[in-house]
Order: sequence, then structure tokens, then C-alpha cells
Amino acid sequence: MFDQYLAGILVAFGVFIMGMLSPGPNIMSIIGTSMAVGRSQGKALALGIASGSFIWGTLTLFGLTALLAAYAGLLTIIKIAGASYLLFLAFKAFSSSLKGKSMEAQSVKVEGGTARYYRRGLLIQMTNPKAAFTWLAILSIALDPTAPFWVGGVVVAGTGAISIFGHLAYAIAFSTAPMVRGYRKAQRLIDGMLGSFFTFASYKIATSNP
Repeated sequence: MFDQYLAGILVAFGVFIMGMLSPGPNIMSIIGTSMAVGRSQGKALALGIASGSFIWGTLTLFGLTALLAAYAGLLTIIKIAGASYLLFLAFKAFSSSLKGKSMEAQSVKVEGGTARYYRRGLLIQMTNPKAAFTWLAILSIALDPTAPFWVGGVVVAGTGAISIFGHLAYAIAFSTAPMVRGYRKAQRLIDGMLGSFFTFASYKIATSNP
């Protein structure tokens, strides 16, 4: 039973990991805060963002499951939207690779202790409209009309753990200037690899059985 859905679950995990390897404003805020304010504040911000990601995933799973239970035919539309969004991410990654665009870290400064940085990270993620599209793409890889609810639960729980580990890793590892310089040197190669993976994931969604 589990083997039937394993491939989709693993690809969904892969998309989530690749998304984290392509730093957006959230990741840049973690890196910038760790470097400019402090590692503890960066870690608190990272945990807030990771918590927000898990909440988005949970909300999307329950909403998507309810929609598919009422309108199974919507899965085809959702898969098309997910595949299109991944192609958009692939285009952005390839464009960044060709242009050699360098990442720019931006710090977040909040008055108070680490709890306030956690809340700021949670707010940043929960007000990020791209999160909904990302989760639709991730879950549409793993789900089909016959998939039991636990499949989506495995994806959300697994990506939740990956999110905590990954965001904390950024806060810890990228709190030093040499690490940031090393990433910048390899950024074009990384972006090219990300573009290739997003293209592959888009193909997997588009060719999967609705």
C-alpha cells in the first residue's frame, strides 16, 4: 500500500528541498538576521518561518482533501496549476543561472527577545501568498483521487521536519561571511540544477494519472 505512493511522496519532498535551496526573501531574512543581529535571533526567525510553512501545509491539505472529496474532477485543474507553477520556478532558476544574479541578504530587526523574532518569522510566512501555490504544487504531486488522507499527512509532516532542519541550518551555517561567499560562487550551478529539477517535477505532475 505504501509503495504505491512512495514515488510521489519522495518527489514532493524533493520539490520542497529544492525550493529551500533556492533562497527567496524568507531565507534571505534568516541569513541577514543571523549575520547582522545574531545567530539566536536568526534561529528564532527560522523556527517562526518553519512553523508558518507547516501551518500552510496543514491548511492546504485539509482544504484540498475537502475539495477533492466533493469535486474529484478538480484534481486535473490543480495538477495543471501545480505543473505551471513549477515551470515558472524553473524559468526563474534558469534565468538566475544565466544572469549570475547574486543573492542579497536582508536583516530583520525587532525590539525584544527571541520570542518576538519567532512571531515575526511566523507572520512573514503566513502573509506570503506564494506559500499557497507552493503547497498546491507539492501536494498535487503526491495525491490522486484514490490516495488516502495519510499520504498528504506524511508529506506535510515530513516537509515540516525538513523545514525546521533546513531553516535552522541556514541560520547557523550562513551566519558567517565565508559561507555566504562560498554559496555565491556556486550559485549559478545551483540555480541550473534547481531549474532542471523543477522542470522534471512539473513533467511528473503533468504526466501523472488524474
